Amino acid sequence: MQKIRVIHSVRSLHLDHILQVMNTTFTLSLGAVIVAIGFSLFQVPFNLAAGGITGVAIIVRNFIELPTGALFLILNLPLMFIGYRYLGRWQFLIRTILSVLVFSITTDFLSYVMPKVLVNFPMTSNMLLSSIYAGLVTGIGSGLIYRAGGTIGGTSVITRIIQRRTGIPLSQLYLIVDGTIIILAVFTFGWEIALHAMLVLMVAGIASDFALEGPSVVRTASIVTDQPRELAEALMGRLHRGVSIWEITGGYTGQKRSMVFCTVNRAQISELKQVVSDMNPDAFVVIGNAQQALGNGFQHVKRRKTI
Repeated sequence: MQKIRVIHSVRSLHLDHILQVMNTTFTLSLGAVIVAIGFSLFQVPFNLAAGGITGVAIIVRNFIELPTGALFLILNLPLMFIGYRYLGRWQFLIRTILSVLVFSITTDFLSYVMPKVLVNFPMTSNMLLSSIYAGLVTGIGSGLIYRAGGTIGGTSVITRIIQRRTGIPLSQLYLIVDGTIIILAVFTFGWEIALHAMLVLMVAGIASDFALEGPSVVRTASIVTDQPRELAEALMGRLHRGVSIWEITGGYTGQKRSMVFCTVNRAQISELKQVVSDMNPDAFVVIGNAQQALGNGFQHVKRRKTI
């Protein structure tokens, strides 16, 4: 009987792992396809070289007659080898290869098909509108890839290696690398296109963060009060949220007081204020934004098996 239970448990774990691998693969592929759609529809027609290897591919394509997707793949090959050698992660390499292949194939396929299928190509002659949608679409796709633990390859490999060797923050390295590529675009296509490419880069960053982490719907409240127990019970009873109570000391007065900390959904903020007003109108309240809350009463922490 015990042996049967063990076999059943092993099979369940094996099935869970397979499902997780399938989910990761699907998310990476979907993200890469979405990035390719935004890139092919909105960036390539206007030569919007918005940083990264995609930007380099657009610049190089101006001098070499090769498909953009193929150029992207060729430029990524040495970077993937360097990434494997210096970052040393098979998972990183596998996910990067998958994302790069799907993106490259989809980009060249769409670049060949869309002019024949769409009545109007490019979809808009307005470069500003194209820049905004290029950032939105590619940003959402990139966010999905990041959520699955992957990258689209390219300059992210270089920046991670430099960050490990020098300790310079990744945000600064991305700014330096992508800024350099946009400067090259200035000499290749002119200032107007380069400025629009910078807009693509900014919008894509915002959109990828949104796709990766979702909207900020969680709020935290820190309440300094002389009635911690009564206030805590009221918050737990009316909001059905847990609280923490800390003993604190006023920096100016030196008086001993208490701080009640509570995490709530955005929709519960008005009710939280009302509870504080009813129980302790003289309390000092600070309400802040939180990106996520994981645990009891909120989103559960999921263990992710990797490929």
